[in-house]
Amino acid sequence: MSFRLVRNPVKKEKMSDEKIFGIYIMGNDRPTLYVGVTNNLIRRIWEHKNNKGGAFTQKYKLNKLLYYEFTETPYQSIIREKQIKNMTRKGKLELIKNKNPRLFDISGEIFSLCETNPDELFRDTQYF
Repeated sequence: MSFRLVRNPVKKEKMSDEKIFGIYIMGNDRPTLYVGVTNNLIRRIWEHKNNKGGAFTQKYKLNKLLYYEFTETPYQSIIREKQIKNMTRKGKLELIKNKNPRLFDISGEIFSLCETNPDELFRDTQYF
């Protein structure tokens, strides 16, 4: 499924339907942390928030986006994911708090980049 993004929400400059590689950290109120990588950050965060993520994130109710980064290539995403996964819990929390000091759910930042409501884009996606 494709979607259109805006590069700058203020200027509404459209990006092409290219893959958006990213690394993200999901959490809950504890926070239990999960580090992931994806080729479609908007879709993947929507999946987590709608309990369509992996078993670990469903089990621990990890539905808050705490941190994300965009990368240019899948290779860069995988390397960065491994770097973050190798950090201590304290290191991961420091990384998160540099961008998100109160550990709020920042998924709205990601969803605001999408011209179409993510619920409309992904609700009919089949999960097996």
